[in-house]
Amino acid sequence: MAKSLEITFQQQPQDRIMHERCSGSMTMAVAAAVVGSVIAASPTSTPAQAPTASVPALKTPWGDPDLQGIWTYEFDTPLQRLAKYAGQEFFTEQQRAELDRERTAMLARDGRQERGSEMDVNRGYNSVFLSVKRMSARTSLIVDPTNGRIPLLTPEAQKLAAADRDFRLALLQSTDSCKSKAVACSGGTYDPTPSPRRAERSPRYNTGRINRNDGPEDMSLGERCLTAGLPEFGTAFGGSFRRIVQTPGGISLFYDVGQGQGWQRNIVMDGRPHLPKTIRQWYGDSRGRWEGNTLVIDVTNFSPKTDFQGSRENLHLTERWTRLGPSTLEYVVTIDDPTVWTRPWTVKQEFSRQSDSENRVYYEPRCIEGNYGLPGILHGRRAEERAFAEGRGPDPATRDYMTAASTLDDDPLR
Repeated sequence: MAKSLEITFQQQPQDRIMHERCSGSMTMAVAAAVVGSVIAASPTSTPAQAPTASVPALKTPWGDPDLQGIWTYEFDTPLQRLAKYAGQEFFTEQQRAELDRERTAMLARDGRQERGSEMDVNRGYNSVFLSVKRMSARTSLIVDPTNGRIPLLTPEAQKLAAADRDFRLALLQSTDSCKSKAVACSGGTYDPTPSPRRAERSPRYNTGRINRNDGPEDMSLGERCLTAGLPEFGTAFGGSFRRIVQTPGGISLFYDVGQGQGWQRNIVMDGRPHLPKTIRQWYGDSRGRWEGNTLVIDVTNFSPKTDFQGSRENLHLTERWTRLGPSTLEYVVTIDDPTVWTRPWTVKQEFSRQSDSENRVYYEPRCIEGNYGLPGILHGRRAEERAFAEGRGPDPATRDYMTAASTLDDDPLR
């Protein structure tokens, strides 16, 4: 059963915005259909504010900077700056108001095509399932490089990305998506004969959806109730929250993201070195230290089965968590992988604290227990294959199972 949450904000001069409900305000109900619980936002939470010298650092009883609480990012900001906003670090008030109007209209549209068609089924994720928030003042989460864009890929990373893309297009070549020259087949060609590459393994461990359902690994991580891991910048499919708990010498972070795909990471704070390189973990190996009032976490040893913008086992993160005031937590992360990008790059977010009392019941993630979709998809494909073998249906290889559309396909931020 879907639960909903209405987020309200106190306006600040730098974050003032036009309020409109979905039939009138961007102070909207955030719906999450498959989550065990939804975190309610504090009605008194405020947008991120710049630190002031007069605000003393909050401390735990044992003297460490106090970062504890439930935190979320209360705005929508593109990861990287769109070309039409090149050279513009902040939106104007007029641009923000217009984007909010466009996105409100987007939520009200039903973009499905003819009922019963392939695109009708593929567009099953409508606004009921999405968490769409008001626009922030910034045009990108990326603050370095100053152009707000992810740095160029290295030649080797470009080759790997091309190999992944060619494989995905090969599996689509005999579908209506390629026949109609849909965006999903951009760069590919139509051939009514299914590609012989359907029998091949993916060039790398598959983390996204491909047009084949021979086993669970042909599905995306989310469909397998796995998360993309770190760094975590939020998702429209269920929102993004983190709870920080501190003890003397220890810090734990619990992430409630997506639709029940929550997870926890423990930060080693005793000065021990990273794990041996032979030990790889889904969320990496986190080693923390205090630099003044800032928690600095060095994260390495990622698994080659995770993927962040093309980076896998060589991903290296340097996170900086700083409490700016009672209700604001700054998060700055520098992302590096010399095998993927030509230079490191940095993202910044400011989280707002949520109500502890309203979120005192904080359920564990339950995606996998309720994941009827994954076995249903696999059983359905086997049934289609049997029917085709008996002459009772189309060749499953000519169907597009990969291109799941959603309301967000029309998002002006894309």
